Amino acid sequence: MASAATGALIGLALGDALGCPTEFQDVRAIEAAYGPWRGMGLPDPAYVTDDTQMTIALGRGLRTAMAAAGGDLDATSLLPPVRRNYVEWWRSPDNNRAPGNTCLAACRLLSEDARPWAEASRTGSKGCGANMRVAPVGLVPGLSREQRSGAAQLQSALTHGHPTALAASDLTAYAVHLLTQGVRPDGLTGQLRAYAVESRGVYRADWLGELWRYAQDPSPEHFVARGWDDCLGVLDRLDASLRAPDPEADPCLATGAGWIAEEALATGLLCFLLFPAEPLTALRRAACSSGDSDSIACLAGAFAGAHLGAGAWPAEWADRIEYRDQLVGLGKVWDV
Repeated sequence: MASAATGALIGLALGDALGCPTEFQDVRAIEAAYGPWRGMGLPDPAYVTDDTQMTIALGRGLRTAMAAAGGDLDATSLLPPVRRNYVEWWRSPDNNRAPGNTCLAACRLLSEDARPWAEASRTGSKGCGANMRVAPVGLVPGLSREQRSGAAQLQSALTHGHPTALAASDLTAYAVHLLTQGVRPDGLTGQLRAYAVESRGVYRADWLGELWRYAQDPSPEHFVARGWDDCLGVLDRLDASLRAPDPEADPCLATGAGWIAEEALATGLLCFLLFPAEPLTALRRAACSSGDSDSIACLAGAFAGAHLGAGAWPAEWADRIEYRDQLVGLGKVWDV
């Protein structure tokens, strides 16, 4: 899609805004407050959460790194600007959207310039805060498979160093990339599964350094395999739910509530794959769920926008989203 990057970023933010007021509520309470889920409207004003804010922070860092590296992205070029943008987000007065404790704790440590980044990483956390922001990595054209994987995992590792957070971020970026390349939605999970199997024993030391030692695994291969095994397990649940889909059911009952990385990926994918040609319906299904509804809807929106392009989103929604100009500005850099 010629406008896939803009579509994915606007979709992510729209999902964030739609899911923000419904987080921490069950489906019955959401429908009591907002009406039947298929008719949910975008809040006015359409404020987003830290999910979109951190996506923009990553996007800015990635844009700076690509410019400095002349397109030949590696850990040396990516790390400083992404670290700087994460810390700037942490210090910003706009960082008042109930951000996760893992991001706050890690960014506080990252703000100490002399501290090695791996010491800041929270290797015990596989919360969804890393893969809900990773979409920009999947949108940058021209990256090799190894660069995309390494960048996705490194941006996660700065805050969420658990191997499942790394693997889920990698898979999320790969899914976004595949959709921008025109992969059919009905073939997406098969490609993600094959990618996970191939990646299971690959520790990207050129991007992650000695991170695995902070988790006390016996080897880097053992460390990374734990994450991919979690992702393969949730892909099993996703495939099972798609064999007997129930669009009217709370998606969290099928693939998890989304508070942890692999479940956020799977439930966001489920909402998108239930309605691949109906992007607003996919967002509404994600937002009307009993789990981490803003992050689930973020991911559903990123997938839908990457698949359908910026035209997926009606102007009366897209024009009202908070940070619209920044999102569109980043999208224009990567639209092809």
